[in-house]
Amino acid sequence: MTSTDRRTPAPLADQRALLFDLDGVLTPTAEVHMRAWSRLFTPYLAHHGVAPYAEQDYFAYVDGKPRYDGVRSLLEARGIDLPEGTPDDDPTLDTVCGLGNRKNAEFTAELQEHGVSPYPGSVRFLTAAIDAGYEVAVVSSSANAKQVLRTAGIIDRFDVIVDGAVARADGLAGKPAPDTYLDAATRFGLTAAQCVVVEDATSGVEAGRNGAFGLVIGVDRGAGADALREHGADVVVTDLADLLPDLSPADSGKTA
Repeated sequence: MTSTDRRTPAPLADQRALLFDLDGVLTPTAEVHMRAWSRLFTPYLAHHGVAPYAEQDYFAYVDGKPRYDGVRSLLEARGIDLPEGTPDDDPTLDTVCGLGNRKNAEFTAELQEHGVSPYPGSVRFLTAAIDAGYEVAVVSSSANAKQVLRTAGIIDRFDVIVDGAVARADGLAGKPAPDTYLDAATRFGLTAAQCVVVEDATSGVEAGRNGAFGLVIGVDRGAGADALREHGADVVVTDLADLLPDLSPADSGKTA
């Protein structure tokens, strides 16, 4: 963000709702996604004789984006041009959607094999936020968000879940466009200025900035604090529990 883009973020205590990304914010499913992307692209890129898949490719090309956008971005970076295909493509097809569906199968396999538990600090923050009267939502590019939340045992905390399936059904553009976050705010009857975006991906904090949300919190799980700030984070932490003192008190009447 340049000096001309600087703004004064709203204090966390003054906000009405917290809109959480899922993977890497509430649950360490970013690690599950990273392994799934590696299972997809390591053999695929080797077969095409291009630069091998590396961990940094996840952060540079796919983190936080809708699955097909991530596939497209990484392929473009390697100079591989594939037909788009359709979301119904078989995972064996050599199309953008086919590869995306293959990645989804790899993700499901990883989740079933290893499970997932939420970050303890994120659960503490989430619980305190609900007790303090904040509305809370999950806004995730993943079509597997409900499966992950259910596996992690926290799905009952959220009345609003805007995931990849909702975005596709409602024609919402993916991050870094702010559309999915704006949709969640609207479901609470709130404006963007009344809501906090909580993200670990550069594309996600950029979505928060693009939507003019009241506060954009970056959680550094590997993208880097500088990169998160550059793309739109007002505040960067390594654990959401660090923000517990900034929540408004439980008698603030936020839900009144």
